[in-house]
Amino acid sequence: MGLDAVVEEIRGKGQKEAERIRSETQAEVNRILTEAQAKAEKIKMAANEDVEKQISHILSQEVSAANLVVKRESLNAQKELLDKVYQSALDTIVSLPESFHQEAMRSLLSEAGSQIPDGIVHCNERDMPALAKVLSGDSGFRGFKPGKTINIEGGIIVESSDGELQIDNSYRTFLDSVWESGLKDASDTLFK
Repeated sequence: MGLDAVVEEIRGKGQKEAERIRSETQAEVNRILTEAQAKAEKIKMAANEDVEKQISHILSQEVSAANLVVKRESLNAQKELLDKVYQSALDTIVSLPESFHQEAMRSLLSEAGSQIPDGIVHCNERDMPALAKVLSGDSGFRGFKPGKTINIEGGIIVESSDGELQIDNSYRTFLDSVWESGLKDASDTLFK
């Protein structure tokens, strides 16, 4: 065998070996790339899931916040309406004729008389003439005398002669007690 043949044989074996190494290297490269793509896909899916969870969480928070704002605005509007109804009721009572206020004072004074048999009766300036008529027109109220005018919408405030006991029978006090006891019913009726 000649030198050329040996060189050719070595060259052929070298080329086969190089081809085998290239083939193995390409297979290894393909395997590594496939694994890398699989890992990248898993990372991408995990990232997408995390993003979806974060989006869902943020949306949930925003919806809750929006619902809270709507609820707060609704409650504020309801309170404002109830305040207007309260004020309207008080204004309507205040605007009733003198005969109503006179009769109301008579009734309120009778009620207060069970706790304070004699004392001073205070009322607003508008009702002072009606109070004078009530006190002078009923002998059961002999122990009471008119006091000074006070800033109330109507009704009376009765003070014992010694000043130690006071009963607030003003319209606002009565309306407040009725309002508190009937607020839920009124709210249910108005805001069904």
